[in-house]
Amino acid sequence: MSTERPSDAPPTLEDVLAAADTLWPFPLQEDWDASGLVTGRAEQPIRRIHFAVDPVAAVVDEAVSRDADLLLTHHPLLLRGVTSVAAHMFKGRAIHDLIENRCALLCCHTNADSARRGVSDALIAACGVSPDDAAPLVPHDTDPRVGLGRVGTLTTPVTLRELADRLAQRIPPTAQGLRVAGDPERPVSTVAVCGGSGDSLFDEVRAHGADVFVTADLRHHPASEAREAALGPGGSGTPALIDAAHSASEALWLPWAAEDLRHELERRGFAVETSVSSLRTDPWDFRIDTPGT
Repeated sequence: MSTERPSDAPPTLEDVLAAADTLWPFPLQEDWDASGLVTGRAEQPIRRIHFAVDPVAAVVDEAVSRDADLLLTHHPLLLRGVTSVAAHMFKGRAIHDLIENRCALLCCHTNADSARRGVSDALIAACGVSPDDAAPLVPHDTDPRVGLGRVGTLTTPVTLRELADRLAQRIPPTAQGLRVAGDPERPVSTVAVCGGSGDSLFDEVRAHGADVFVTADLRHHPASEAREAALGPGGSGTPALIDAAHSASEALWLPWAAEDLRHELERRGFAVETSVSSLRTDPWDFRIDTPGT
């Protein structure tokens, strides 16, 4: 009996994993990360893939409502160890809902941060720098073309305010919006970015001479120390800082991911439908400005 699949057969989950590994190689993930397959059988057919930043309950419900066979998220569901996935807990509920609706879950986290056309490439493109002209802030040991963060130069310098306005139009809206540190009228040309939490990369940002650093989750002390170093004796005033909400800084990658995975599967002879979540999964709901700000 022939074991060949029909020419119009959908890819299996194993096929999709192989394609994802080509685009966002799993060995690129950081040692502490948990990228990879969370639920699903290797042989199950995949016809519809839904993309989102966070594997939260609303996203799982959205994927199920779209009859997705695979939910691909940036953030892992099980980044830290758990001792139970009982359905009365939110992670257990997500796993049960996915399995019971035959929807696999694949997480591409820091491997997608480091890969070309990954999270930071999408963020620096939103700033106005071509990813082809950007380099990693922290090159990976195995390939200097990939790695954490990106740095590149704008074709035409803009003011810090203009760059912040540009990003505000392109980054998904959140209650936080954008926080900016620096003279709004100062020109910026060299831009460093890191999608997600980036305040561990200040040394690399300064080493590249970046005029501005665009990232998320900037804590008070690292941001304050960076500003003091920039403005103190011998300081150049750089880098200015633009701080976005964590999920918003990464969501720009989702349309790229959907397009790239669909094209990679087409190259392998498979056709799938893809969709990108429209849900805002940033945990904050609203902001109240204090008087005088």
